[in-house]
Amino acid sequence: MSPTPVYLYVTDTFADWEPGYAIAHILKPSWQRTPGRYTVRTVSATDSPVTSMGGMRVLPDTTLAEISPAASAMLILPGGETWDDAASHREVLATARAFLDAGTPVAAICGATYGLAVAGLLEGREHTSSAAGYLASSGYAAGYLYRDAPAVTDRGLITAGSIDPVPFATHIFAALELYEPRVLEAWSGLFTTGDEKYFAALAAAA
Repeated sequence: MSPTPVYLYVTDTFADWEPGYAIAHILKPSWQRTPGRYTVRTVSATDSPVTSMGGMRVLPDTTLAEISPAASAMLILPGGETWDDAASHREVLATARAFLDAGTPVAAICGATYGLAVAGLLEGREHTSSAAGYLASSGYAAGYLYRDAPAVTDRGLITAGSIDPVPFATHIFAALELYEPRVLEAWSGLFTTGDEKYFAALAAAA
């Protein structure tokens, strides 16, 4: 069976470090319940190269018009310097809506949560971001559902703040059922605290 794609949205200035833990370990077979179950593919509005905030030049694997929720495992939306102009991301926000409507998870971090707020995709779902005031500036009506937490999952939507790529990845792994619960706890503990007991637990799982 071919691996199911997890799509990483890439656009100019995307924050390359924010999804880094997630995409690296989705592709790393160690500790996984079913190695090779997923692959990671980059997706953008067009097939033109984009440049990340860190200066990496990325040629998208595919375009938004060519993907579907039914054939996907998840859509990951990293932050970037252009999300304050949510209209410039209208294609991916429409794709995110289609994914959520179909029950396929969407994970958004930092500036991408602002785009979701503008698009009304945070309505009715608990969520977080880099700061409550940041999302409030979008004029969205769901501020009462904001949670002051590193990452939040509610009905298929994962949100996180810019300084929390590890909790973001942890919630992604949980949604994908990538690891057994005890392994997920050890992974999160290791990359959050560096405590060697968690490394020992992961070594035993491997």
